[in-house]
Amino acid sequence: MRSLTVMNMKFLISVASLLAAFSSVALSGADWSQKVAKSLEGITAENPKQERKLLVYSVTRGYRHKSIPTGLETMRLMAQKTGAFEVVISDDMNNFEPGVIDQFDAICFLNTTKDVFKPDKKEWKKMNSEERKQAGERELRLQKSLMNFLKGGKGFIGIHSATDTYYSWSEYGEMIGGYFDGHPWNAGTPVCIMVEEGQEEHACCAHLEGASLNFKEEIYQFKAPYDPNKLHILLKLDPEQNDLTKGKREDESYGVSWIKHHGEGRVFYSSLGHNDHVFANPKVLEHFLKGIQWALGDIEAEVKIGE
Repeated sequence: MRSLTVMNMKFLISVASLLAAFSSVALSGADWSQKVAKSLEGITAENPKQERKLLVYSVTRGYRHKSIPTGLETMRLMAQKTGAFEVVISDDMNNFEPGVIDQFDAICFLNTTKDVFKPDKKEWKKMNSEERKQAGERELRLQKSLMNFLKGGKGFIGIHSATDTYYSWSEYGEMIGGYFDGHPWNAGTPVCIMVEEGQEEHACCAHLEGASLNFKEEIYQFKAPYDPNKLHILLKLDPEQNDLTKGKREDESYGVSWIKHHGEGRVFYSSLGHNDHVFANPKVLEHFLKGIQWALGDIEAEVKIGE
């Protein structure tokens, strides 16, 4: 009887510990939501030229960032608080089918990783040969659909590990501007991110008034097709305030945010977004908002490549 009582007590303690853990997570999520909402106060969107609809997609087939829930909540609140766009947060691949995708004005890949139009490994193992063939055909169809959507004049937004996505699809790399090649500056590293010279008045940077962003964040270096001469760099690591010897690029180019065209489409990318606190930073939020609105077609900004 005594052993049963001890076991029961251990069980109750374990349950209590789990409940406490879940409660902590829930409170943490609510806390971040409040922080993001407060940080959005005072940030004004440009008036949309027409009603806009943004799809936010966060499927991962590799590493899954813990900040994804915060990032998704940020997008929800940004749409709600600014009125700049309607947001659809969904990992349903059917949204990328030809015809279906046309309801959106832009697509956001928020911390996606690897081949996000493929089934996950568990699902793949359960498939027979015919189902795998159909999945492969669907992947190619969705890839083509996304590129046709973008090259036809729509928008694409990539956040953080969107560059750690689709190494097997070269046009994706060309579209987004480069592929992830490690993060010499880890999540706990204090970094100084500066406005690229000459971009102080750019619509996506003007709110910074030339000041740098200083906080702890994981910063990427990129590999081909990354080429700063083929991108309109907005933000970059400050070479005077960061230890660039941690990186391995001979040109010492460590862009953090940029814009570019792909066909007639508009692409905005930022490698910020590993740490939760980044999504509650008002300066970063305004940078994201302006980049999103540029990709949606509601902010006019000249894209200058190699200047």
